[in-house]
Amino acid sequence: MNKELKIFILLTVLFLFFYFMPIESFFFTGFMGAIFSGLALLKEYSREHILTCLLPAFFIAGAITVFVRKESILKYLGTKAKKIISYSLASVSGGILAVCSCTILPLFAGIRKRGAGLGPAVTFLFAGPAINIAAIFLTISVLGLNIGLARITAAILLAILVGLSMQLIFREKTENGDIFIEQNNDPNYNKKTILFFMLAMIGILIVNSLAINQILKYSLVVGLTLTVIIIALKKFQKQTNEKWLKETWSFAKMLLPLLFIGVFIAGFIMPFLPQELIEKTVGQNSFNGNLLAAFFGALMYFSTLTEVPILQALIAKGMHQGPALSLLLAGPSLSLPNMLVIRKVLGNKKTAVYILLVIFYSGLAGLIFGQII
Repeated sequence: MNKELKIFILLTVLFLFFYFMPIESFFFTGFMGAIFSGLALLKEYSREHILTCLLPAFFIAGAITVFVRKESILKYLGTKAKKIISYSLASVSGGILAVCSCTILPLFAGIRKRGAGLGPAVTFLFAGPAINIAAIFLTISVLGLNIGLARITAAILLAILVGLSMQLIFREKTENGDIFIEQNNDPNYNKKTILFFMLAMIGILIVNSLAINQILKYSLVVGLTLTVIIIALKKFQKQTNEKWLKETWSFAKMLLPLLFIGVFIAGFIMPFLPQELIEKTVGQNSFNGNLLAAFFGALMYFSTLTEVPILQALIAKGMHQGPALSLLLAGPSLSLPNMLVIRKVLGNKKTAVYILLVIFYSGLAGLIFGQII
């Protein structure tokens, strides 16, 4: 039986099923209602978040790939670096490198092989996906400034805490290796120009998230956009701009379909989520509720950015913001596939301890955040 025939049979069966299904049945009305709910949420996201939030973030991610050399950052995680430098840099380098939950794993394995210490490597592993620049601004745009800033702050602090805890527990003695790789300085790249170029794009994201006068906001966005365009056309070579646009398109092509799927799924599941169950388990800012949210986040696989619309759906169903932050911290850093890869690098014992630390610290951070707000 060829592929086309299988698809035809499947579509025929589905057509007959829905044709003879009573229109007033619970399944039919519930299923169709869930589809419309998913489409409505997808429409809302496309209208309110794509142009103002995600599109600028994709351009920034593309520029980071072109202008910021990963080797020049990762070299500071070697054994010769001071702890304050290695841990501080490891906790924020995910935002600089624009890594997601997929690309962080080979980078983590690479820096371990090159001689990075256990603590800084684990700090890098935890923080990388959590402070992805697109995810941060999407969190602020969708879930609010409070939980967005809490995510940034807690991700950095917890990453350092998890790394230090792992180093303290296992007291690993790393070899005298280093991951130093010389930066290939391109004479065509003026550092001040690139810095101004990056700041202008970041400014677009910041201005779009501000609650200010609309005319002032649009004027600032237009001005910053023109600045980016002028710098790109006047200061960069054609090949550089082509590479930047290619990397930007690569990020958009990879992430947007996943985001659309995640948004639709979030809207689809909303009608099926019993509000009483959510309110009972994670509706209050209890320690058990935060641990449960962190545990759920650690087991589930959230593609980059999809955790935000899913959490929006859960919050709408009664989830407290404390457990929501717990899930936001544990979810991007852990998943079942993620655990399997980490196990190959760290081994069974270190992986098990890392998982427990992430769940515990994420739950504790959510509990504290829930008490503050």
